[in-house]
Amino acid sequence: MEFLAYHGCLASEKEDGGRFVVDFKATVDLAAAEQSDSLDDTLDYSAVYRLVASEMATPSNLLENVAYRIRAAIEEAFPTIPEFEISVSKKNPPVGGSAASAKVTVKGGCVR
Repeated sequence: MEFLAYHGCLASEKEDGGRFVVDFKATVDLAAAEQSDSLDDTLDYSAVYRLVASEMATPSNLLENVAYRIRAAIEEAFPTIPEFEISVSKKNPPVGGSAASAKVTVKGGCVR
């Protein structure tokens, strides 16, 4: 998932925004969906996207806080996901040199 968002500690990051990538990886039982071919029997990734987009729209200073908020929102909305991982990457972070991205990864789920 890719977003223009306003996360960062610098004034320029808050005013101009930056490009962010959020990766979501989950371990879920897909047996029912494999047989039924029904969205009701699987994890609706469009619902996950909406949750992520909502959290990305709220500015934070730190990627750690963004990742925490996304994890908490997913755990609340999908309490039966056994385990999942969220990575939030900031493209071209202002580090005083060349860096393609900075990334924070957190794990969540009901068996954390």
